[in-house]
Amino acid sequence: MAKYVLVFGSIKNVGVAAVDSIVEERTKHGPFEDFPSFCERIQGEAVNKKCIESLIKAGAFDEMQETRATLMASFETILDSIQSSNKKGLEGQVSMFDLGGEQEKKKLSEMKYTLIKQEEYSKKELLFMEKEMLGLYISGHPLENLRQEIEKQTTINSLQIHQITEQMENIEEGKLPEYRDGQNVTYAGIITSIKKKYTKNNKIMAFVTVEDLYGQVEIIVFENAYLAAGDSLINDNTVLVKGRLSIREDEETKIVANQITSFSAKKQTIVSIDITDLPESEKEKLRGAIHYFNGERNNMQVQVIEKGQIKPCGTFFATPEIIEQFKELVGENRVMVEEK
Repeated sequence: MAKYVLVFGSIKNVGVAAVDSIVEERTKHGPFEDFPSFCERIQGEAVNKKCIESLIKAGAFDEMQETRATLMASFETILDSIQSSNKKGLEGQVSMFDLGGEQEKKKLSEMKYTLIKQEEYSKKELLFMEKEMLGLYISGHPLENLRQEIEKQTTINSLQIHQITEQMENIEEGKLPEYRDGQNVTYAGIITSIKKKYTKNNKIMAFVTVEDLYGQVEIIVFENAYLAAGDSLINDNTVLVKGRLSIREDEETKIVANQITSFSAKKQTIVSIDITDLPESEKEKLRGAIHYFNGERNNMQVQVIEKGQIKPCGTFFATPEIIEQFKELVGENRVMVEEK
């Protein structure tokens, strides 16, 4: 029984008494066939409406083949119906459920209680429910679909930030640390909490907890960055944080924000150049041009296409005027610019 208490007892609004009651009923009378039968069999102060709502949100009934949205829309009506029946003196008497076999009980349950069928919540909503009830995501992570885009746009993650303490210890051993205090970084994640306060100069600031795929980081937001963030600074919003590392001995490393904006996947601009049957001399000029426009401000990917085969050529800096030069070099119909 201890393992059930450990798992279900960690759900918000579900205490040890509720877990004991559920486990005892299941042990004595077998598995719960469906959600209405669970509600019929589990009655009392220990397992109240709030407790059942939390179990639904945490996914405890997912194996009963009903969406969480359906159960959320139906559970109060079902519980009220049971309570009403009990008040009419049915509690403790032989019910219709006791007169037949399991199949008959299920049919009677379906007749007695109507589930309000609803399409399931979005994956993001389900995950946030789990986080609300359990303090962690169970069936996935809301940032998983953005993993590659986040890696492209950021320079650090929470795992690397938490490892900075170890790197600080390496300084004493004469090793060069990978990160330093004041270093500019870009970080992305979901806002899980915002704690606002006012400084001695009556300026607003905030301590914002932002969670990525690996853990949480505290972001210090002073007034200028706070006011500029606007609507981006709200709970459950996915944000991109640009700022500097704050590394102190005996403290968790933090980020002091310069800018906080809502995170969005950037479209990539790709320049495709068809070199099929292009004379070797023209190919050589093209290679030279790509190399010439390569530098620190690269903003576009470039690839060549030869007889249907695509060959990436890295990135380079391009403007509409530069693209026109490439068209003049190899022919307008050979150069294509697209966003993906």
